[in-house]
Amino acid sequence: MGRSVSVTEDKNVLSLEEIGNLAAEGGKPAETLMNVVALIAKRFRTDVCSAYLLEPDRANLVLAATVGLRRSCIGNLRMAVNEGLTGLVAEIVRPVSVEQVKTHPRFKYFREAGEEAYQSFLGVPLIDRGVLQGVLVVQTIEARVFSEDEIRMLAEAATQVAPVVSEARTLDRFIAPLQERMFALARNLWWSWDHNSSGLFLDLDPGRWNDLNNNPVSLLGEFPLAKLESRAAELMLHSRVNYAYRRMLEYLEADRTWGARHAGVLRPHPVAYFSAEFGLHESLPVYSGGLGVLAGDHIKSASDLDIPLVGIGLFYGQGYFRQRLDLDGWQREEYLKTDVNQMPMEVAIGKDGRPVVIEIETRSGRLQAKVWRVKVGRRDLLLLDSDVEGNAPEDRELTSRLYGGDLRIRIRQELLLGVGGLRALKALGISPGVLHLNEGHSGFAVLEAIRMRMEEEGLGFDAAVPRVAREVVFTTHTPVPAGHDRFGAALVEEHIGPLREALGLSQESLLGLGRENPNNGDELFCMTVLALRLSRRANAVSALHAEVSRAMWTGLFRDKLEDDVPIGHITNGVHVPSWLAPQMFRLYDRHLGTNWHQRSSEAKIWLGIDNVDDGELWETHLNLKSQLIEFVRRRAVDQAARRGESPDVLQRLERVLSPDALTIGFARRFATYKRANLILADIERLASMVNDPNHPVQFVFAGKAHPRDEPGKKVLQQIADLMRDRKFRDKFVFVEDYDINVGRHFVQGVDVWLNNPRRPLEASGTSGQKVVLNGGLNLSILDGWWAEAYDGMNGFAIGTGRTHSDMNVHDARDGEDLMRALRDEVIPLYYQRDRDGLPRGWIKRMKRTIRTLGWRFNADRMVMDYTLKCYVPAAGGTSSDLRANP
Repeated sequence: MGRSVSVTEDKNVLSLEEIGNLAAEGGKPAETLMNVVALIAKRFRTDVCSAYLLEPDRANLVLAATVGLRRSCIGNLRMAVNEGLTGLVAEIVRPVSVEQVKTHPRFKYFREAGEEAYQSFLGVPLIDRGVLQGVLVVQTIEARVFSEDEIRMLAEAATQVAPVVSEARTLDRFIAPLQERMFALARNLWWSWDHNSSGLFLDLDPGRWNDLNNNPVSLLGEFPLAKLESRAAELMLHSRVNYAYRRMLEYLEADRTWGARHAGVLRPHPVAYFSAEFGLHESLPVYSGGLGVLAGDHIKSASDLDIPLVGIGLFYGQGYFRQRLDLDGWQREEYLKTDVNQMPMEVAIGKDGRPVVIEIETRSGRLQAKVWRVKVGRRDLLLLDSDVEGNAPEDRELTSRLYGGDLRIRIRQELLLGVGGLRALKALGISPGVLHLNEGHSGFAVLEAIRMRMEEEGLGFDAAVPRVAREVVFTTHTPVPAGHDRFGAALVEEHIGPLREALGLSQESLLGLGRENPNNGDELFCMTVLALRLSRRANAVSALHAEVSRAMWTGLFRDKLEDDVPIGHITNGVHVPSWLAPQMFRLYDRHLGTNWHQRSSEAKIWLGIDNVDDGELWETHLNLKSQLIEFVRRRAVDQAARRGESPDVLQRLERVLSPDALTIGFARRFATYKRANLILADIERLASMVNDPNHPVQFVFAGKAHPRDEPGKKVLQQIADLMRDRKFRDKFVFVEDYDINVGRHFVQGVDVWLNNPRRPLEASGTSGQKVVLNGGLNLSILDGWWAEAYDGMNGFAIGTGRTHSDMNVHDARDGEDLMRALRDEVIPLYYQRDRDGLPRGWIKRMKRTIRTLGWRFNADRMVMDYTLKCYVPAAGGTSSDLRANP
């Protein structure tokens, strides 16, 4: 067993008197703590004694004092609370004793500390006045079993030391204010839509910032304290950091907000916003595309407006796939493990002071998940993660990939999202007043809410349903029947069977809730049907999409005419600060008035755009366009080098695209109905158009096809092949691995945004709305949001909104209309210049699109609509609601 402490010899490892004497000797908390760990190591007869303190974000530990480990690591060695054995002590807030560390699943060496030689480990939490302050650790070279008395004695020593630790943390003795504040900024995603804050991280090291996919947590992890202080002094960053930090605190603490005025009823019982994906920033890869980015914009605007709302999603350990094209232009998928220690996340702690772990019983066993908390401005996002001990191996992989796997994986993910999400809220002491289901993936949450209501109020199922349904808001995004999740009866029973029994329902009764015709035993269980049947308020995401949705679901409302089907619409919008280029932000600051972005949903705010000098607006746009071209060139060279292309190709790609040419962008999911290849219908006419020496046109493309979508991959390959065709190779560039970062560059820099889906299959679309904010013009089919936005002078339309029952005729007609719009409207207007070289007619249209659309297709307006028309009524917060007698 090796060395041990004699309990009779040493009743306590340390006494209060000794700690007082050590404090008097040192005079400072840092020195006192070093003296303390030295004395504990001696009394406890261990080779190492270390004190780790919680950083202000309470998600990470920093080595503050040590005897035995390398002194150079003090202040520099950091670990997340979910990392290693020391992190485990902080995570579970109780002692951890391990005889041989290599046998423990949480074992992790931090080699820079020189701890390879140590075998045993004993860690205890440092708690002062009921609040965790850090972790006290002892280690020995030989394997050692620590007795219960030894564990108790070290815990008592930690109790005596904790006040010193608390003082040290309060006085910032171990984490410099600069470092503390930069980490505080990095761990709240507010920085991602505050240009001043994001600029701080960029300026620290622009090259690494780009290499690390704009991830401030990763970047700061590469800066030891001395290096950070040196770099900050060199760049004179201290005042900028302090200013950004104060602004963040002012933002978080503000109480005179739109939400405080209009959504007070939600404060004790917030909105629970469920979504299968959240696209907040490229550094947190738990999204694939439009649905996730819309959800991310929704929660950001809820933060800006101060709407009480908490997001619930899943943490995908490998995210969506990384895209690489091979030499044949074929998409290859690569999945990379996300390092949670580099993410702005912390373990969610429940009402009981312990990390939240939820459990769900299924017919095939118990499913568990831990919960991460992400700070998004004023709001929280909770992400459930099934990679926990106790789950079966396949279940530990359940949340590893977004939209991967078969139907069984999908239903288990949706069970975790819906039922698990609601149980996570309960464990955190959050009692939602409204459930907002963003698409049908989270429909099982309503069943769990009904079960809870039955249990709380002693109700039967039929009595509980209407009480819950009036609190449910359901948003549908999919205008294609095949796009709605459907499951067979066996899968549903395997996963919902225990919950069904708790609801007191027969198997057929439950299945009937997910069938348009409840009595049709051959019909699959549909998540959208379940959500529509159990929600009082349902909406599509554009006016045209609402028409399509009402027609699609008439079978569910057989007693109503199509126009009376209870599905309305709230048209999507985008979060202005997230997508607006800093240069355009500064231009608006000068011309739209003080704090214009806080009132960006008001039409009158945008009237000031007409006062902007044409030359100023055009120069700002050209600057953004040049940035886009440089970005595309860098990415094109990098991806060609990765494929092993020749030096001649790399040299050509360094000069690809011209800042003088009309630049058209297309970036979205490569589903076939989005018709990325519509422009290729007449390849000779296209070649003539792009190679016109007086009026050249060039295209930048990006987007991913689903891994199992072979037709989508073939469309993508068609586009990629043009980069090798001599007639197109300098005018067509495909940028790999489409994500928020690529999308941001595209929407901020293109002249024209091309959108040509097969009407009416685009529910809304939001990428074109981001272009509007930055002065780009839309060239689009009259589908989704554009059908209600286009006024004849604020962009360009492809066709007149006609469709055809024959898809080939439909596509051929749209292809002809696209080429006609380019030839007769877009190209002539772009190249029509005055004596100053300014395209006055084009600029006039830029101003009109900003003025007429900036306020409408804006996430603040969207979230206000949800709040006033859905959330507040669902929570019973309206002051009047009069109904006419039938």
